[in-house]
Amino acid sequence: MSHRPRLDQLEMRGNFIQRHIGPNAEQTQAMLAELGLDDLEQIVERVLPADILNHEPLKLTGTISERAVIKYLRAMRERNKVMVSMIGMGYSDTIMPAVIKRNVLENPGWYTAYTPYQAEVGQGRLEALLNFQQMIIDLTGMDIANASLLDEATAAAEAMTMARRLAKSRSNTVLIDQNCHPQTIAVVKTRAGSLGYDVVVADPFSGLEQHDFFALILQYPNSGGEIHDLTEVTALAHAKSALVTVAADLLSLVLLTPPAKFGADIVVGSAQRFGVPMGYGGPHAAFFATRDDFKRSMPGRLIGVSKDTHGQVALRMALQTREQHIRRDKATSNICTSQVLLAVIAGFYAVYHGADGLRLIAGRVHRYAQILAAGLARSGYPVLSQCYFDTIRVRVPNRARRFAAQAEAAGINLRVIDPDTLGIALDEATTRDHIRALWQIFASPISELPDVAALDSSLTECIPAHLLRDDAILTHPVFSLYHSETEMMRYMRRLARRDIALDRAMIPLGSCTMKLNAATEMQAISFYEFAAMHPFAPLHQTQGYQQLFAELEDMLCDLTGFDAFSLQPNAGSQGEYTGLLVIRKYHQVNGQGQRNICLIPASAHGTNPASATLAGLQVVVVACDDHGNVDVADLRAKAEQYQDTLAALMITYPSTHGVYEAAFREICQIVHDHGGQVYMDGANFNALVGLCRPGRIGADVAHLNLHKTFAIPHGGGGPGVGPIGVGAHLAPYLPEHPVVEGVNPAKGEHGTVGTVSAAPWGSASILTISWAYIAMMGATGLRRATLTAIMNANYIARRLAPHYPILYTDANGWVAHECIIDCHAFKKTANVTVEDIAKRLIDYGFHAPTVSFPVPDTLMIEPTESENKTEIDRFCAAMIAIREEIREIETGTADPEHNVLHNAPHTHRLLLEDWHLPYSRQKAFFPDSHQHDDKYWPPVGRIDSVYGDRHVFCSCPLDWAQATTECDAEAR
Repeated sequence: MSHRPRLDQLEMRGNFIQRHIGPNAEQTQAMLAELGLDDLEQIVERVLPADILNHEPLKLTGTISERAVIKYLRAMRERNKVMVSMIGMGYSDTIMPAVIKRNVLENPGWYTAYTPYQAEVGQGRLEALLNFQQMIIDLTGMDIANASLLDEATAAAEAMTMARRLAKSRSNTVLIDQNCHPQTIAVVKTRAGSLGYDVVVADPFSGLEQHDFFALILQYPNSGGEIHDLTEVTALAHAKSALVTVAADLLSLVLLTPPAKFGADIVVGSAQRFGVPMGYGGPHAAFFATRDDFKRSMPGRLIGVSKDTHGQVALRMALQTREQHIRRDKATSNICTSQVLLAVIAGFYAVYHGADGLRLIAGRVHRYAQILAAGLARSGYPVLSQCYFDTIRVRVPNRARRFAAQAEAAGINLRVIDPDTLGIALDEATTRDHIRALWQIFASPISELPDVAALDSSLTECIPAHLLRDDAILTHPVFSLYHSETEMMRYMRRLARRDIALDRAMIPLGSCTMKLNAATEMQAISFYEFAAMHPFAPLHQTQGYQQLFAELEDMLCDLTGFDAFSLQPNAGSQGEYTGLLVIRKYHQVNGQGQRNICLIPASAHGTNPASATLAGLQVVVVACDDHGNVDVADLRAKAEQYQDTLAALMITYPSTHGVYEAAFREICQIVHDHGGQVYMDGANFNALVGLCRPGRIGADVAHLNLHKTFAIPHGGGGPGVGPIGVGAHLAPYLPEHPVVEGVNPAKGEHGTVGTVSAAPWGSASILTISWAYIAMMGATGLRRATLTAIMNANYIARRLAPHYPILYTDANGWVAHECIIDCHAFKKTANVTVEDIAKRLIDYGFHAPTVSFPVPDTLMIEPTESENKTEIDRFCAAMIAIREEIREIETGTADPEHNVLHNAPHTHRLLLEDWHLPYSRQKAFFPDSHQHDDKYWPPVGRIDSVYGDRHVFCSCPLDWAQATTECDAEAR
């Protein structure tokens, strides 16, 4: 009798598990056989320490089908009531051009790419980011801009810490304009508090000379919409040896005098209104621009122009020695990512519209604001704003809430500034009908509404001439070449094909978890009810989002064993910083404020010591043993040495070396016995999901990288989400928000750590991705994903072990979810570096694994659960072939100087020249048969990083061809 499948199998409820996990049943059995295992579950007893295992069943529901998930999310979104938003406060409705939405936001060639540390395979993203930097430079008038930061408020906080490093003032005070956005003031206060700075919130245009400060932060236009001439206050600040930061509205700078002309030292802000939806607060790309003299102190990533081995212009991330993995506790900041995908969208928005298009958009917004103000004044309500761009304040004595309620009934949200004052902000999506609707609310029953056209013809400009821009913007050719949709589409495709993303090949980066970002998971980010929500909309309008947060937090608590989560941190580095602030607050409340020592293993990622320093803690390094584990004896000795001042231990689990440390529980106990708290870096939580609950084995707080473990795509280096989970004793101190109540429902009498991100729930709109991933995988799928990731990593280690030394394993020879191969010996035997191997992999069509981290001269490889045996075998075959190429050098078969490794990657340009290399074209370009059908042609040769750092140039060359000619001439 034939086997009849069960009904639940016919309904395909768990079908997504097979779509997400790469190896099928046959491949899994073959890989297990290679490892000497019969069943996937045997990995648990072979690899994981028994005392960390979770034996309680998860509360997660059974798996939900892809169609059911979309249906559920549609019902959830319908609980969000999206109004016409006129709240302002740094967030505006905008219109993303459809050509950008279809070809970037919804294109895995853009959203699945990784940070361009291997710049040769990231030239498309790098050019798009260079466009973004050029746009910011043009609009702010500053000399240099970075490739984006997390949000406007945290960018302002970064500006404050940069000012402290550079300002010659001996003051310990930062003065912030009382008319900055409230979320910016709150984030700056939090950051200043952890660093021991004093904050004064005051009116900088009255009595500034009475204050002493090292940094002045201004808003332009301010939160109420007013535009001030900043010349005098900037001069006064400079006279006090302080630096001036201007938080500017980017669209307003299309029309207004740029901050650089006032003498600003730093300009920050959000690029959200350049085509990026509000998304209930994020993700959005912040910008950060400064003087050229300050570039080496600037936080964040910086895209620079360099050259390759052929003298061709090539792009790369410049001045990387500022970053955390190099400088650790002395880094310029703890930010280790940027909002690449959002910066790319904002840059393309400027490319598509060009200078003239942006002037039309900005001009229309400003004209509508003036028309609205004139009509309100006719109704008898004084407009308090005198000089404004898009935001006005209206005096309505004792009627602010009444009018706001009437506006809400008409489908419009206004800002209630106080009982007598309303704020109204217009934007790109504002129409004449919206203006008439507002007039109707404020008009008396018998009055006739003004005529828009008549008011338009009678208006006089409210901005004085000296505050209007008089210079050209966006003059670089890229901003004038692609205004038709045809050309724009082709330009974006041309850039995308220059990169290696997950749509082309596996990206085997250790510590980064480049797994599948399923199309179903991504759908909800385009739902209007999720995308168009203002982060400060009344809570009763955002019930769909509140449901999303509650359900996702419950899921994460279930998986981790923690009692509460905060979703506010919008990056892993933000999660680290926030978690440490929570620990400090806990100690202070318990009368242990002297506890300021943070123990960090030598193997830790550089953000750990950088975050600890930012949180006001003193870093003490704990040694690691020869196997890469924490040296328990050294930890014990240092815990005893600092028992009166020990605040925390930061520990990554599994370790950064890719091993499950058997002593984790003992390590936690040592720290607790000496009065400290345990912070677990959850970057590798994808190796624990469904097997271990960190909150039940000794961790007090941990951050999770949702952009790694829970399937949010990296987007070329952002967005990310880094929520923190905590035990019940720490929950009262989780972040809150100055604008929206109830962000931390456990808040107690002792207060919280404050606000760490601009939006109440961080990058809210992409949380739908992780919710969908967990719902479709369920408890069964998540456990299987973890075991498959461990199996894949051990399979790679087993395949490569005869050819490369595996650096760290446990006592039985197993690794966790990633493995490290040691390449240092090749320097002596063949003069081949780990960089040579990484670049040669490009010829095989692969992005390289993580290079020289956490150990110099190594490659850290992580296949994830999403790669099947065929792709993994293809990668292993490439690595084995490269080892044979190294052996050819070692034996003298290959030229010791001119060989495939030293000359890699091989570009199409070599085909146009006389072939003079001592190996064949086939060996160079087609090292295996996989290259025949879908060859990836690297757009540039190996990039000269030293040249790029010695000649720092971070804006678009006016003439790319001319720049290439000049580079080529210099190379010769």
